[in-house]
Amino acid sequence: MARSYVAEAKRRGLGSRRERIGPIVERLAREHDDATIALRFRSDLELLVSVMLSAQTTDVNVNRVTEKLFRKYRKPEDYLAVPVEELEHDVYATGFYRQKAKSIRGAMRVLLEEFDGHVPRRLEELVRLPGVARKTANVVAAELGHAQGIVVDTHVRRLSQRLGLTRNDDPVKIERDLQRVVPRADWARFPHLLIWHGRRVCIARRPVCEECVLAALCPSARVF
Repeated sequence: MARSYVAEAKRRGLGSRRERIGPIVERLAREHDDATIALRFRSDLELLVSVMLSAQTTDVNVNRVTEKLFRKYRKPEDYLAVPVEELEHDVYATGFYRQKAKSIRGAMRVLLEEFDGHVPRRLEELVRLPGVARKTANVVAAELGHAQGIVVDTHVRRLSQRLGLTRNDDPVKIERDLQRVVPRADWARFPHLLIWHGRRVCIARRPVCEECVLAALCPSARVF
């Protein structure tokens, strides 16, 4: 499906990916000027933990859990000071609680041993933390003002394909495709724009193409 949209963009004469990306970003930025990360946090450490907990659950659910969690755990040492079973209980509602608790504790140990308890900014350092893969590292780095890549979640993957910006399904390959065309200055906000557009307009099963500001630029649009 993604491959046909790339070809469809050429067939419809919509322009190349590089030609379309500027207008795409501009229109989305106007339409979703409130597009920011939905997770709630007050520090670098809270950001890291929130993103780690967000796997396989909703941001709303994570925020509900962290509202209490962050009152109890304020620094890396706090996560290591309690029995693992207690931390598991505290993050239980986010799902996969055993693995998440294990990853969080492992990440806290590395933060203390290698980074003086501070959350690093570089991707190559962030991915050294247990439980932190490239997607999580990209989110953390971008929110800390040091975007070194483009976050690819389910919304970003789906919309990038529908917009004919990639013909790939693998998140790493999609990220590389996007990095080639999205201006580096927009690497941090571009995923948020796609995510919010995917939630509000370009819905997976029933995209509202007739209300979409990208219809004239989108090879998968049902409005001609």
